[in-house]
Amino acid sequence: MDHKFSHHPYIPNSDEAIKREMCDFVGISSVEEMHRDVPDELRLHRSLDMPKAIRSEYELYRTVSGMLQKNETCEENINFLGSGCYQHYVPAICDEINSRAEILSAYAGEPYEDHGRFQLLFEYQSLMAELLDMEVVNVPAIDGAQAAATAIRMAERATGRKKAVVCENILPDKLAVIRNYCTPAMEIVVLPFERESGQFDLDSLKKLLGEDVAALYFETPSFLGTVAGNAREAAELCHACGALCIIGTDPAVLGVLEAPVNLGADIVCGDVQPLGMHMNYGGGQGGFIATMDDERLVREYPSRLFGITRTEVEGEYGFGDVYYDRTSFADREHGKEYVGTQAALWGITAGVYLSLMGPQGMQELGETMLYNARYAAKKLSCIGGVSVKYLDQCFVSEFVVDFSKTGKSVGEINDQLLSRHIFGGRDLGGLFPGMEGCALFCVTEVHTKDDIDALAGALCEILGKEGK
Repeated sequence: MDHKFSHHPYIPNSDEAIKREMCDFVGISSVEEMHRDVPDELRLHRSLDMPKAIRSEYELYRTVSGMLQKNETCEENINFLGSGCYQHYVPAICDEINSRAEILSAYAGEPYEDHGRFQLLFEYQSLMAELLDMEVVNVPAIDGAQAAATAIRMAERATGRKKAVVCENILPDKLAVIRNYCTPAMEIVVLPFERESGQFDLDSLKKLLGEDVAALYFETPSFLGTVAGNAREAAELCHACGALCIIGTDPAVLGVLEAPVNLGADIVCGDVQPLGMHMNYGGGQGGFIATMDDERLVREYPSRLFGITRTEVEGEYGFGDVYYDRTSFADREHGKEYVGTQAALWGITAGVYLSLMGPQGMQELGETMLYNARYAAKKLSCIGGVSVKYLDQCFVSEFVVDFSKTGKSVGEINDQLLSRHIFGGRDLGGLFPGMEGCALFCVTEVHTKDDIDALAGALCEILGKEGK
């Protein structure tokens, strides 16, 4: 049925008479006048290509459900994609807790509507601090990219310096976020990595470091999966010139890898998505930042911190904000950076996950990923024409597969894998020069030996090769 509306059924105050009244009140001739500062070349100059509005809720439900059913998901396909959003097993209790109304609808706000939320976030921070071997952890920011950018800005404010060195072997999208977030306050200088080893070169780093550098940012494991073999030396070089060392990491691997603080990190950051969050079409992200209890750094956190203290009742404890006046909640436009509700719900979820796993569970998780990834890499490297880069180095869950000698592009290979219900690795050709024909594969604890063997078998069929 072709419904006609005097206003849009989903958008409040869209009736023409109401819009006219609002425009008259603020003294403009049309809504378009509010957008006059937007450059003409950035305007669309046409209506969005959207379907007509549907009045019936049931009809709308049927329409949207039909669209969603077109998606190819990890339920019916074996997934070897990672690249910043990872498929891990999510214990049922994580969803049970974060979907409770008193948590889902009240994860941000003030104590008068708090039903244990402050304590839940305090417990999350405490568990993350134990995992990271650090003392202060924030309520999660938007995602890992924002956490990295915020950590760099924290270093800038703490040191008074305006330059940061960022290693190239991170997700290019994350580098773009860092550039955007730090401009124009800081200059971002990229430290190239060696294509043969996947590592950054210390001699090149020495040339970039100086008394004007606030921080060095690198990741271990890197975006390409390699564990930084020269992290301690890099941190020492930073400290020698008065710069801070910021290390990004995947918290899921810290059951088997050294905590970054023990490598010399002053600030550690990353994404909590691997800790009990579904992939959610790229959502479920939350950025963590961690430091030691150093006031020089703690006062630069823009996001909320929760602490515990005794109350006037003997034996009773309360939970509340720490150093609240430094946040944009308290100081608004004069705050360090703007912070809204952010991803506190995912912090609570990560806390539930970590409380379930414990130290032994995190160790078992890391070991399983380590063994699975090593088995997968060796299995794929036995296929004729296929090689695995950095096979002689340590990697936990992600690794680079080189198809450049097979005569097929990564796109062609992935299309044929998808026809066999397998999501292949991410094409690196458009991300890093010199990585044409390479793909980043991810293996976690959810992959079985049969899954990995199925991938190897499918690649042998696609490439017309035999496994050794």
